Amino acid sequence: MSKQALAAVLALTAASLSAQALARDSINIVGSSTVFPFSTAVAENFGRGGFKTPKVESTGTGGGIKLFCAGSGVDTPDIANASRAMKASEFEVCVGNGVKEITEVRIGFDGIVLAESKAGQGLDLSLKDIFLALAKDVPNDKGDLVPNPNKTWKDVNPALPDTKIEVLGPPPTSGTRDAFAELAMDGGCNSFPALKALKKSDEKKHQAVCQAIREDGAYIEAGENDNLIVQKLVANPKAVGVFGYSFLEQNEDKVRGSKVGGVAPTYDSISSAAYPISRSLYFYVKNGHVDAIPGIKQYVAEFTSDKAWGPDGYLADKGLIALPDADRKAMAASAKALTPMAKPAH
Repeated sequence: MSKQALAAVLALTAASLSAQALARDSINIVGSSTVFPFSTAVAENFGRGGFKTPKVESTGTGGGIKLFCAGSGVDTPDIANASRAMKASEFEVCVGNGVKEITEVRIGFDGIVLAESKAGQGLDLSLKDIFLALAKDVPNDKGDLVPNPNKTWKDVNPALPDTKIEVLGPPPTSGTRDAFAELAMDGGCNSFPALKALKKSDEKKHQAVCQAIREDGAYIEAGENDNLIVQKLVANPKAVGVFGYSFLEQNEDKVRGSKVGGVAPTYDSISSAAYPISRSLYFYVKNGHVDAIPGIKQYVAEFTSDKAWGPDGYLADKGLIALPDADRKAMAASAKALTPMAKPAH
């Protein structure tokens, strides 16, 4: 290669590296649609303090963690938002791809809501009702599992309205879907003694039976766009939507939460665990990016400040339900130290 050609290649390489570096002078955040409004609010406040406003994308928890765990480098995200804890299998993928130090930050609580239009039916559902309405297979009178025959809410429970079961909810890549399956579907499934006993004898089969959602049109996957679900609920007052409490609070002029076990989804009922379908929310930090991407430590500090995630912080206005004081203090200290997490148990 001539000196001129070599010089040209080196110049192009330098320009490419420079452009790549310039493209990553701000934080890249992906993940949960539920955590998205909280992360966006923190990013906007953070961006007023001298750093560039982080880029926040709503990809769903599973999709976000997949991108996060794909490797290190400026073409991969720095932070992944999650509406469930990272799984052991996801952690192993991260480590296998060189992402070996990750800090887990639990930010607070959220409830998973079955919401209706304000002109809706005013449902009060038990976990058993939810399972019988949405499970792929359900027990018949003899206790045998059969394809779900229930077409209306009255088929599920004679006390419920004689209206078609039509539930709009998130896809399998969503942390909300994972949590809904684990908390609501599992809970309803375990109201049947034989299915509850199955967990001890065959845990994988128990999960497959209890968490499989029907695919015959009663449950409609609405993507990661909670706004679309709200629009459809307003258009069809007999439909039900599944999403996080924070999104319910942001749209309380249009929709309301159905009661579960006689308890309405509210800040107090979720923080006290009286509301049956509640969960923790998280974000994950790629520690290997902290020195390379400006502002990660400062963003984490902003998010874990009481002015943001405290009971009276600006994230409470977005629907975040704060951790208890002692837990919040301990989590803030762990986040500040960027303490690497251990491999999850499951």
